[in-house]
Amino acid sequence: MSTSQYHLDLHSQAILDEYRSNLTLFQKTSADAIADIKEKLAKADISVVAVESRVKTEKSLAGKLELKGSKYASLKDITDIVGVRVITYYIDDVDKVASAVERLWEIDWDNSVDKRKLHQIDSFGYMSLHYICRPAGSPYRFEVQIRTLLQHAWANLYHDTGYKSGVEIPREYLRNMNRLAGMLELADEQFSRIRTELTDYRRRVHALVASGNLDEVPLDGDSFRSFLELDPFGPLNRKIAAVNQAEIEDVSLLGYLAVFKSLGFNTLGEVSKMIREYSEAAFQMACYQIGLTDLDILSSSIAPQNLCIVYILMNGRGRAGLRSMMDTLNGPSESNEMIAGMLEEQAMDLPFMNT
Repeated sequence: MSTSQYHLDLHSQAILDEYRSNLTLFQKTSADAIADIKEKLAKADISVVAVESRVKTEKSLAGKLELKGSKYASLKDITDIVGVRVITYYIDDVDKVASAVERLWEIDWDNSVDKRKLHQIDSFGYMSLHYICRPAGSPYRFEVQIRTLLQHAWANLYHDTGYKSGVEIPREYLRNMNRLAGMLELADEQFSRIRTELTDYRRRVHALVASGNLDEVPLDGDSFRSFLELDPFGPLNRKIAAVNQAEIEDVSLLGYLAVFKSLGFNTLGEVSKMIREYSEAAFQMACYQIGLTDLDILSSSIAPQNLCIVYILMNGRGRAGLRSMMDTLNGPSESNEMIAGMLEEQAMDLPFMNT
């Protein structure tokens, strides 16, 4: 396509010709930048929403040159031919990503801008961190934008309703957009605060579990994971496996959290007490199930499963309670009723049901 179709002077036409000659280089820079950032973030264990990049189209560059081509001495002065965008979940991750970018490329600090710091105390609006980067050995710079998902949403809204339309926004609409910007900024801060508080909570729970103060630990997903790290069902599993000299195959026991909650347990201390008080009955139940078999591999769920079975039966919840347990573990099924009835019948002749 000829540059003559654009309304460019000779200087701007030369810049556009330079762009065409180096288009392959820009495309490679774009692809390499995405790969480098993703690798760096993965090594730093930083999770982000997206890493995107684009090479400015010829039409877009020509439009820019039509407006202000005299501003640029050469293509090297245009810093956004290649644009990379990193979208984070949390506002405090923006600076973490920025630190990773600083370690990847030389930063042109004079032309980089942190738009988060440009707002007055009573103003809201577009916020993003823009770095101008220079890859090693290249005369051309490129731009990296780093912002949160909510900041990205605001930027797109503003672009579509304001900048893109080319029409000045009436004052009343501009005020509403600024109110929305303030709400999004507050939401960003609150999401980061909640994450920090949850992280602190998990650390406290882990410390309590490790110290053995289980009565003080609420039963939830985080605490139950920490509890499982202590292998609380291990002794009973090994005792059961010894009956057949079987091996124990580890499986996830997280599904039992919902069962324990349904049984009315609210703390890890209550689960631990159940293990202590019902292990002998659970061992009897398991022995009945495997004693006449030649099973040489047992699932690590055999201990919590039989603990729950005997707890339900010894507390008078009967077949309905067993059916509910099976439904919780495996999903509702007609076969669960049959299994519940079989388990109830098996238990009737065992010592723990006749004490």
